[in-house]
Amino acid sequence: MQRRQMIKYILAGGVVAASGGGYLWVSEKRDHVELTTEVTIRKLHQLAWAPITKRGTWNPYQVFNHCAQSVEFSMTGFPESESALFQNTVGAVAFSVFAARGAMSHNLAEEIPGAPALDVGGDPQVALAHLIKVLQEFESYSGQLQPHFAFGELDKREYALAHALHINNHLQEFDLG
Repeated sequence: MQRRQMIKYILAGGVVAASGGGYLWVSEKRDHVELTTEVTIRKLHQLAWAPITKRGTWNPYQVFNHCAQSVEFSMTGFPESESALFQNTVGAVAFSVFAARGAMSHNLAEEIPGAPALDVGGDPQVALAHLIKVLQEFESYSGQLQPHFAFGELDKREYALAHALHINNHLQEFDLG
C-alpha cells in the first residue's frame, strides 16, 4: 500500500511540475512586434516582387485566397464553427499556445469548415492584392468581430495576431527568391 501511495505522489508531483513549467512557458511575455496587421501587409507587398515556388499542397493563388477568406470571415462570420465547448477549451488553449510561441502550426491544406472550395487556378498576384485589401479593410473595421470557428471570441488585437500567425504559417509553404 505504501509503495502504491508513493507512486501516486511521484506521478502527481511530476504532473504539477510539468503543468507549472508549461504554464510559465506559455505565460512568458514575448516581443511580437512583427505580428501585426501592418507588418503582415508590408511583408505581403514584398511578395509582389518575389518569385514564389510552392512546397506545399496548395499553390500561391489558393493560399492567398484561403488567408483572405479567414480575414473576411472574422468580420462577416464563419460558415461553420466548432462547439462552444471546443472553442472554450481546446480552441482557447491552442490560441494561447500559438500566441505565446509567436507561431502557428496547423494543417496547411485544410480548408475553413463550410467555406466555398478554393479555385485551383488563377493569377497569384490578383489573389495577393485581394488578401492585402482585405487586411486593410480589417485594420479599419470598427464593427463587431465574429467568433473564430475554432478559437471562439477574439478581440481586435487577438484577431490581428491570429491573422498574422495564420498568414506567416502559410508563407512557410513557399520558397522565395
